[in-house]
Amino acid sequence: MIDDISLQILKILQEKARIPNVEVARQVGLAPSAVLERIRKLEKQGIIDGYEVRLNPEKLNRNLVAFLQISLVRPEAYEDVAAALTALPDTQEVHFVSGNDVFLVKMRSSCVAELHHTVQKQIAGLPGIARVNTRIALATHKESATIPLDAISPETRSSALF
Repeated sequence: MIDDISLQILKILQEKARIPNVEVARQVGLAPSAVLERIRKLEKQGIIDGYEVRLNPEKLNRNLVAFLQISLVRPEAYEDVAAALTALPDTQEVHFVSGNDVFLVKMRSSCVAELHHTVQKQIAGLPGIARVNTRIALATHKESATIPLDAISPETRSSALF
């Protein structure tokens, strides 16, 4: 079971993964050793899956975001196409989706010309791809990898092994 204190710890770490353990302990009202023990349990259970650094895409000239809707000629191509899409350096997300399209892919590029090259030379020609529909994001109002912890139901919280 994930109790309120563990949820607080998860919220704090989602916001700032590099926060010192002593500061987390101060915020949740526990000893640093107790917080460290809880974090280690959350890691061991796979609830904490890793720690990442958020980079500023604009500073790195990767501020063009595109979403590709990809349909396949035949379902047997699914695994090979998924592997090829995942391997592309500009690919950030690959989702298997319902509807006419099979994949929804999020990519980041430096400019439209680079995106066009990637789509035409590395994606559209893959065996099994029937159609690629590209949408460029004109503005991004929210982009987050955080999980909304306040929305976790009591049933889900009690089924977690803590």
